[in-house]
This record gives sequence, C-alpha cells and structure tokens, in this order.
Amino acid sequence: MAASCSLVCCEEESDSDKAVIVRFSNGSVRDADKLDFTMYKNADGKNPRKKRQRIMAAESDRLAYVGNNFGNGSLKCNNLCKYYVGVLNRQTMQMEVHVAQLFNMQPIIPGEDTEDPMIQDPTKTYKDKVESLIEAFGTNKQKRALNSRRLNLVSSETLHQAVSKAANTVINQKGLEALQQEVAETEAQEDLALHLPPCNAAADRPENVYLFDDILSPVEFEALEQAGSKMATLTSEEMKKMRDDGGSLCVLKHLENMATVGEARDRVSRCAFYLSILLKLARQKYITNKFGQDEGCPRIIQSKLLRTFTVETFNNGRVQNIVSMSMRAKLAAYSLTLLLHMSYMTADLTLLHRDLGITEARMTEIAKSMGLTLMKLARGKANTDGLQDTNRQASLVLPLVKYKVFSERRKRKKML
Repeated sequence: MAASCSLVCCEEESDSDKAVIVRFSNGSVRDADKLDFTMYKNADGKNPRKKRQRIMAAESDRLAYVGNNFGNGSLKCNNLCKYYVGVLNRQTMQMEVHVAQLFNMQPIIPGEDTEDPMIQDPTKTYKDKVESLIEAFGTNKQKRALNSRRLNLVSSETLHQAVSKAANTVINQKGLEALQQEVAETEAQEDLALHLPPCNAAADRPENVYLFDDILSPVEFEALEQAGSKMATLTSEEMKKMRDDGGSLCVLKHLENMATVGEARDRVSRCAFYLSILLKLARQKYITNKFGQDEGCPRIIQSKLLRTFTVETFNNGRVQNIVSMSMRAKLAAYSLTLLLHMSYMTADLTLLHRDLGITEARMTEIAKSMGLTLMKLARGKANTDGLQDTNRQASLVLPLVKYKVFSERRKRKKML
C-alpha cells in the first residue's frame, strides 16, 4: 500500500530563505550536480528596491551562467504572481511548501559585451531605436513604411532649403526694411478691413462709396420713425441737460444744427437716435437683450446691434454678448460712416473719439483705413461750451487716399 503524505505550510519566510528555481535559456542541463551555484545580494539593505535584488551564478567546467531578478533580463512573472515549491521530507512524509522565485539563467561567453549596444549609445533617441528594430526584425510592410517616411523627410528638407534660398534671394533684392514695411501695411489693412462697412472705391460720387443702406436698411430706417420723432421734439433745455449729464457731443451737435422742418429734419433725427445707440453700445462691455429699451429702441434695431456689433461668449453656463476691442473698432467705423452721411461727407473726429471712449490715434487710424482725407483746422477761441480742440476733421473726397503705414522703432537708450 502506497504511503500517504501531508502538506505543511512553512512560517513567513524572508527573502533569503526563499526557494530558488532556475531555468536555462539554452536548454536543459544534463549534469546539474556538476554546476556550482552562488547567489549574490545587493549590499544596500536600506534601499527598499535594491535590498531585494539578487544575482544567481552557475559555473561549470565549460560555461558559466548568470541570472538576476532585476533589470531587462529578469522575469516579469516574479512581480505578477507568487510561486511555491514543495519539498518532501521522506522521514516524516510531510511536504513543506516554500515560497519560490524564478531565475532565467543565460550563458556568459568570456570577452563578449553583455549590455545592449542600443542602451549604451546615449545619442540615439527612442525613434532611432524603434527604426533600428524595424530594420532588423520588422515585417515587409513596416520596412516599406519606414523607407517612405525617410524619403518624405528628405523631400521636406529639400523643399525647406529651396524656400530658404528663395527667401534669401527676395531679401537681397528688396531689402529687409522694405519687406517689413510691406508686411506691416498688409497686416494693418487686413486687420481693419474686417470691421469696415462695404466700400465701393470705384464709385463716381462720394455718397456711393459707403452706401447709407449698408448702415441702415430701408426697413430699419422706417422702424426709427417714432424714436426719431422724440429726438426732433427735444427742447433746448433738454439738450442742455443731456450735455450736463455727459451726453454724446456728436448727437447734440447735429440736433442743434438740424433743419427746422421737412424731410431733412426727419432724416437727421432718426440718424441721430441710431448714432446715440451706437455710441452708447461702444461704452458697454456686456450686452443683454433689453439693451436700448429705455430709450425706445425698436426690436429690429436691437437684433441688428446684437448680431453685428457683439460677440457671443460662455460665462457661468450661459451665453453672453460682449463688445470686444475689434467690435469697438467696427462701431467706430460705422459711426464715422453715419456721420459722413449726416454732414455732407464731413465728420468731426475729435468729438467722435471722445464719445466712443477711444484714443484719437485709434480714431485717426480707422479714418485712414477708410481712405478719408484728414484736415486740421486752425485753432480758434474757446466756444461757450468750453470746447477748444474740436478741430480735426475727416472728409470723403474722390479718389480715396491711400496712406502708408509708418512703423516706428524705438531706439534703445544707451547706458552710460
């Protein structure tokens, strides 16, 4: 009758007491008794990573083997699972179960460098190493893709050299300053061209260059009848109160000088109301759907303002309409165009830039981009309202003026 045995689990073992299972990478060993095994451990016992590092060496008369549980040659299975080995005690017929760790033994040839040459070369990038692996072990499809990438790289480098050569030729012919001037002119024109009203530079009459219908369509102009009539009935005391409260100077100037009766008075009053709404909008940051209701602004005009002169943005989970810096430039251009139609193709830039809340230099830049003729009247005595410097005018004269963009470079202050 066969003898039976029982399993006995050992107590918690340290790393040094673990059983060792070796596996030879070049096959099985016939005479394992002739191998001399030696285990080495890391001397740094305080480092939690290094204290578990082990090196197993096996020597024979013909060849030596080395295996370790760390680095590239180690078996990853030691970190993923636990191995146990049973040792049978024939006297007590009890099998003791011990924790085991595996070592992959690789032959060591004297004089051969065991380290990977790709790792030894620090100049090689990860991409270079992958390409080397593809060249050595890649499939035909991977090798064709690698050759295609290298050919494209050569083509792009050739193209870059050709472009650089052509750019140097242009710079040598025209000069760097002339090219910078052309770039500055193009950028300035493109920046403001997006915010100008539609322009017909080939028009035969000044009023046809910037059409009034592009500022106010016939339907929108008719909708301003009631609001314009209120502007036309303002008394001198009400206008004085508007001036004292910081009202728009451009609007007050046209209300004070408009015709007493007739179609011209009705036209100016409607345009004055729309101009006041544009100037008020230019000083706002956030616009709601109720903008202009207190002034009696028609709904069609409110929709036009939100659609044309605001930008939608998200804030706290809701959509808001804001007046950005580019939209302020657009408001300035449309307000200037409206003033030209109200004053026989002449506008006061000084009053307009004050009402818009922008600098005079910015206002002048917008007028130049529209091709207007700038004039500076002689300084006279102060008016009764205290205005002394309302002397910069802009007129639309055919043909339109083309201004050169002046790019000034600040000189560095020399250190003494």
